[in-house]
Amino acid sequence: MGKMKRLVYLAHRWMGIGGCVLMLLWFISGVVMLYVGYPKLTPSERLATLPALTEDACCVPLGDLEGRSPGDSMAMAVLTSIGGRPAYVLRKAPDRMQAVSALTGSALQKPATAGDAMLSAQAFAGATASTYLGEVQEDRWTHGRGLDIHRPLHKVQVSSPEPSTLYVSSATGQVVLDAPHSQQRWNYVGAWLHWLYMLRFQSVDPVWSWIVIVLSGAGTVLAASGVCVGIWRWRFRGRYKSGSRSPYRSPMMKWHHMGGLLFGAFLCLWIFSGLMSMNPGRVFSPHASPDMASYRGAAATDFSGLHDPRRILAALSDTGFVPVELAWLSLAGQPYVLAYDAAADTRLVRAEGKGLSVGDRWRPEEIRSAAAALFQADIVRQSLLSEYDAYYYQRHAEAMNGGAKRGLPVLMLEFADPDNTRVYVDLRTADVNLSLARSERAGRWLFYFLHSWDTPPLLKAGGLRDAAMILLSLGGALIAMTGIVIGWRRLFRDVR
Repeated sequence: MGKMKRLVYLAHRWMGIGGCVLMLLWFISGVVMLYVGYPKLTPSERLATLPALTEDACCVPLGDLEGRSPGDSMAMAVLTSIGGRPAYVLRKAPDRMQAVSALTGSALQKPATAGDAMLSAQAFAGATASTYLGEVQEDRWTHGRGLDIHRPLHKVQVSSPEPSTLYVSSATGQVVLDAPHSQQRWNYVGAWLHWLYMLRFQSVDPVWSWIVIVLSGAGTVLAASGVCVGIWRWRFRGRYKSGSRSPYRSPMMKWHHMGGLLFGAFLCLWIFSGLMSMNPGRVFSPHASPDMASYRGAAATDFSGLHDPRRILAALSDTGFVPVELAWLSLAGQPYVLAYDAAADTRLVRAEGKGLSVGDRWRPEEIRSAAAALFQADIVRQSLLSEYDAYYYQRHAEAMNGGAKRGLPVLMLEFADPDNTRVYVDLRTADVNLSLARSERAGRWLFYFLHSWDTPPLLKAGGLRDAAMILLSLGGALIAMTGIVIGWRRLFRDVR
């Protein structure tokens, strides 16, 4: 037992010399991340910049577009605006997209040119002052896997409404990322520093992943050993000769000891949950993903009643809805058009006889019937949610997962597959917004909850939650700063 304690003491002492520096950076950057997130373009932000689609100004029917073959499905076609003009974006394959003018039906130039990027950036920002910064495959703000289909990316700097760098897809000419300059500057002491992105050079970077895993693992060992040492050195019964329950006379050592006793458990849990965020050894990865092709049934879908966007726009206009984007989709082979307005509200348009009907959501039984094809297993539980639960909830835009769509009401379905998978389907869109295997639900608690305190009741606390996290982060920073001073003094003494 004595040898084991000695090893713990030594591990804590020598790992702390460098580990406390890293922990201090993590706590400082974590506080910044409460209010400034990594640059992203959320669906709401993107839709808010699009002009309204009107029947008198658009559009060529889908069947008349250049480059479409008779066997092509209309599913996954989107009518939007690119550079301020109506355009279709067609998903030709999982890794291939094509943009087509909705005014002429002619395919837009691919790859998009620098001029196309400038027009899109100006339309997005409502600005006339812009500077083309060149083309990049990937840089410090564009590591996300969702951007892979759009690479290489055009960079354009705009001056209003605030100075920003916009990234434009070379595949379609759309703005796919907005990085305001103020957000970039804060990120150097926020998310970019927190995730050690200075060591990451591509969207899939196993070297960076293992560096973060190893450093997080070492930090967890350092924090846990510190908790043990702090408890061992504290006199629960009686006192030391100094009259204190702590043996340390040096103010720095005493502050480090007391700070560790007060905040060490939180520090340990935060570093451990940061390790869990990296999914080490893929322990949280599911064995199977939902079968979205069977759920949608797009290959067998007949869109003949929905091929003309002018009829769809007229039907929406009759209900007072002003769309900025239309998406042709299917649910178990049943065609529909999902319309979005500038506020990210939605409407469903379906063909009924010779006319069109406009609704705001699917019926739960329609979703359940289609969702049975998601897994080769029975649905064992279902629940209609009008409020968020512990797994399905919306974060603010600055959060790491703040760009994820989390609409309500939602149908929760649980399957009897080996992973006991739980899916959440948005009744407004029929999108599977979230799919969680049993292992992923465990990861939700070991990472998101321990790291961000993100249960709906805690998120509703707002400022109180932030204040508590900042106070505890300052406690962790106190431990780290005193540890740095102690480690430096020890190292300098040994070197001397």
